[in-house]
Amino acid sequence: MTRLGAWVQASRPLSQISVAVPLVYGQALAFAAYGTFRWKLFAAVHLFGLMDQLFVVYTNDVADYASDVHNTTHGRYSGGSRVLVEGKLGPFALARAATVALLGMAAVSAYLVFREHRAFMVVIAAVAAHLMWVYSFPPFRLSYRGYGEMLQGLGLGVLLPIAGFYAQAGTLTGLAPRTLVPGFLLGYAANVIAALGDAPSDAASGKRTLPVRRGEPRARRTGLVAIAAAALLTPFATPGAGVLAWVLVVAVAAAALVRSVRLSPFAESIDRASCERFTGATLATISIVILAWSAALFTSRW
Repeated sequence: MTRLGAWVQASRPLSQISVAVPLVYGQALAFAAYGTFRWKLFAAVHLFGLMDQLFVVYTNDVADYASDVHNTTHGRYSGGSRVLVEGKLGPFALARAATVALLGMAAVSAYLVFREHRAFMVVIAAVAAHLMWVYSFPPFRLSYRGYGEMLQGLGLGVLLPIAGFYAQAGTLTGLAPRTLVPGFLLGYAANVIAALGDAPSDAASGKRTLPVRRGEPRARRTGLVAIAAAALLTPFATPGAGVLAWVLVVAVAAAALVRSVRLSPFAESIDRASCERFTGATLATISIVILAWSAALFTSRW
């Protein structure tokens, strides 16, 4: 049970939310565009998302070990899973598990290609794996060079909705690029907010996240502004859903953001409890906005 608990800790179940929600949104876009939805495809695309998430968290633990081992401000949403730092699992075990997860992504993609005729899933899987490589590993290691926010915006806000849309629709026709702009902003904000708790150790290890480059107060404001901007761009995110959807999503986002705004002045990384409360509330707001978009799209044909 101790070994099983270590693997659950390494898998970071909470982070699955940030993958599953954009996949639901992409499928909602497909439903709004074509009126198509199949539970078998829903299951396949979320199995793909699970494998992707596991690949990311296992790989990140290995890539960020040098920073995580000196991290004294880590929390539920930052600092990695801590299994390497705490000696519960070894780097080779995580590397093997990441390889298995990558092969799992490939297997799900192969199923969608050969049984469901979704040939473009091969490209989506390859891009997902490549984003992880350039994010964390040499020679790119872009998260250490100040581009982590952009990559997460592309991964969570663009690639995952595309995967969900394509899996259900079997085509990318009807998915306008501007539709993905608000999601990109939320993915960008998620990276900024999640990095707040790691700011001291990231600075010490040369990882140039936004909280390191601009300071934690400015990073918090940037994340909140990005979320507000995404909510205001709801007409882009929910094509055909109507004015009422825009009003409701903005109202929901505003209500959710109130708590984050109130917590923001006290959310310095050195105050771990306050930082964790702010981070959790703000990441929850991001998921709430995306789910609100999804609900508006699923109901747009009623």
